[in-house]
Amino acid sequence: MKIAVLASGGVDSSVALRLLQEQGHDLTAFYIKIWLEDELAFLGECPWEEDLSYVRAICDAQGIPLEVISLQKEYWEQVVQYTIDEVRAGRTPNPDIHCNARIKFGTFYQKIDDSFEKVATGHYARCAEEGGVAYLKTAVDAFKDQTYFLAHLCQEQLKRAMFPIGEYTKPEVRALASRFDLPNSRRKDSQGICFLGTIRYSDFIRHHLGEKSGELVEFESGRVMGHHPGFWYYTLGQRHGIGLGNGPWYVVRKDVNENVVYISRNYEAIERLRACFYVESPNWLSGFVPPLGQRFGCRVKIRHGEFAYKAEVLFEEKSRATVWLEQPDQGLAPGQYAVFYQEDICLGCAVIAEGIPSIIRNPPIV
Repeated sequence: MKIAVLASGGVDSSVALRLLQEQGHDLTAFYIKIWLEDELAFLGECPWEEDLSYVRAICDAQGIPLEVISLQKEYWEQVVQYTIDEVRAGRTPNPDIHCNARIKFGTFYQKIDDSFEKVATGHYARCAEEGGVAYLKTAVDAFKDQTYFLAHLCQEQLKRAMFPIGEYTKPEVRALASRFDLPNSRRKDSQGICFLGTIRYSDFIRHHLGEKSGELVEFESGRVMGHHPGFWYYTLGQRHGIGLGNGPWYVVRKDVNENVVYISRNYEAIERLRACFYVESPNWLSGFVPPLGQRFGCRVKIRHGEFAYKAEVLFEEKSRATVWLEQPDQGLAPGQYAVFYQEDICLGCAVIAEGIPSIIRNPPIV
């Protein structure tokens, strides 16, 4: 096949590139430049030039064509601005999910011609097609599985996607990198938000939203315990960075209008109802339609990683549902995503909504 391979300079996408080459496909490597030099230069340098140097070295050695595509404007409009808007509204965004859906498998699709049958990446995921329907499946390596970040794709995007390393564990990918004698075989995995590189998230937020002093209020007593630089620096369940003694302290509520952050040392007791929450704006990958007014069982991931809760979900309307987890999760934050699974198939996702059900009727059987 003729395949466009998104190469980031990391070991995963590099191994994906070499695996596809070994299989005899007609390949072109693409490096997407998203680093916002003008907007973020004041914060420091992004290692995009170093990333690109690894991609170029591998492509030159193997005779693989390489193209650099700049999607900086599109990235700012579709991912960075979304992140700023969500933080300003008091929610916790997930820019990596939007980067995949809107940029890597979105705008990039529009930049290349239709002669490319597939677009391959170094994500730890699998894709299978049956009866004309593409299904997103979890990776063999449960710890590295990245289907959480791919759950906002649509069927058209998924049909064109390819994940060559989804059948491998991370140690196996490292071993392949050594066998291929890749120059980045021992390079560390990238961490943090996609568009920030090594820049601290708090510095990025400070530049765009500034600081506004507000009160840190003990949830139970209403006492003012200290002050903070702005509610947008905090997310529900946060423990570190509060700056008070006699802890640990946890963020349990945020009053966006009054710029008040509520904290508590008794997080577990206050948040005992957090095994139940609302979601909205669902995205279903492969034609799954939840039954209205009837609970269905599934597994739910609240964040990237191997752990998924056993859960029940009730859609009383198409756009909003109640989710019951088998046990509470301390990190539920409005704006983040809940991703739904049945066995190894990713059904789709929905946004964790504002508000917590105050009365839990008919607890689910899980």
